[in-house]
Amino acid sequence: MMNGMNRNKMMKQMKKMQKQLAEEQENLKEQEFTGVAPDDMVKVTFNGERKMTDIQIKPEAIDPDDPEMLADLVLAAVNDGLAAVEKTTQQTLGKYTKGLPGM
Repeated sequence: MMNGMNRNKMMKQMKKMQKQLAEEQENLKEQEFTGVAPDDMVKVTFNGERKMTDIQIKPEAIDPDDPEMLADLVLAAVNDGLAAVEKTTQQTLGKYTKGLPGM
């Protein structure tokens, strides 16, 4: 009898945790994250699903004689934005996966 009560209690706790995790994931999806290149020459915006939703490029970043510089600025901004999404995701959802195998 005691074993069944512990199992029921554990199942309730797991369901509560699953609900909280789903709510946290939904909140993350709605957040916006900005990545910037040096001197704010390029700014990108991502949502919590790691999809780019906006890119802003300052005119002075566009040098027809140096397309590699613009590519480097875009890469820097994208990587910065994705790092912000990842950091927030880990801080928010990490408490649910800490200690689980493969997480």
